[in-house]
Amino acid sequence: MKKKNKRKWKIAGFSILGIILLIVAGLGYEYYKIQPTNHFSTVPVVSSGKTGDTTSTSESVEVKEPVFNLLLIGSDERKGQNVGHSDSMMLVHVDLTKHQYDAVSIPRDTRVHLDGYGYTKLTSVQYIMQATKGAKKGVEAAVNAVAELTGTPINYYVETNYGGFQAMVDAVDGIEMSVPFDVKLTHPWYGENKNKVISAGTHSFDGKMVAEVVHERYSLASGEYGRQKLQEEALKGIAKKALSPNNITNLPSLVKSIPDFVIATNMSTQDMLSLGLAAKDFDPNTQLEYHQIPGEGKRMYDDILKANNYQLVIDQDKVKDLVAQNF
Repeated sequence: MKKKNKRKWKIAGFSILGIILLIVAGLGYEYYKIQPTNHFSTVPVVSSGKTGDTTSTSESVEVKEPVFNLLLIGSDERKGQNVGHSDSMMLVHVDLTKHQYDAVSIPRDTRVHLDGYGYTKLTSVQYIMQATKGAKKGVEAAVNAVAELTGTPINYYVETNYGGFQAMVDAVDGIEMSVPFDVKLTHPWYGENKNKVISAGTHSFDGKMVAEVVHERYSLASGEYGRQKLQEEALKGIAKKALSPNNITNLPSLVKSIPDFVIATNMSTQDMLSLGLAAKDFDPNTQLEYHQIPGEGKRMYDDILKANNYQLVIDQDKVKDLVAQNF
């Protein structure tokens, strides 16, 4: 009887051990799959960057190295709304082999051509397409407008709004942010911050204050270009905090909270985890190069609004040079 029981326990023990080994093997395989060189062997193409090209978002291409372009979109969409303007846009060239990132801000007031509508501001493209064709078509139209403007294919996009930006900062328990110049909050989200001045220097901010600072542009000497610099510093602070050695083990739980601050994206959970693993120990001072696109502000006719408004006519030759050198 004892021998029988002993045999049963042996069988049970081997079964449990077998299950554990299968689980470990499975986890090992999943970890192998999200390694950047394995995971990003193929990437989607949202827009090819060629004028008039309507590449399907379901298409993907093989790449020899984990190198791709990611568009970050900040929308002014409010809670309960389903339309919004592209209030800020940043195109990032990601090279996970060299661990280098080139980012360029695309001014919201840039004059662009929207098929079927005419000339308008870049910020209006997403709004009008969302209002007429739905949320997904709206964000894809915004992505395509940036791709055509820069002549650069775009593989991934991530869209958030100011509430989401606030949640993102709070998800990493606040950030250290370098503020390059004094900022007066003339159009704050929260009334109690009206006309508050944030002095130049490094500050510890929660999500609420970061959202306030990156929203401001009217009080800045360089207007939209100044706001782009503030957004750059905020993103540096978020990335540095989220990808620090102390926080990298929390990356999976941070990724799980993404629905709290992302409105739209074509990146999967595995895409984000793989990108996070590749970018661990991120140092913005050595790994990130930031660029701005120069242009001339003019009052021009907007075919959507049927009226003149302020638009930025960018220097296409400088855009081509920037893309050729860095993208």
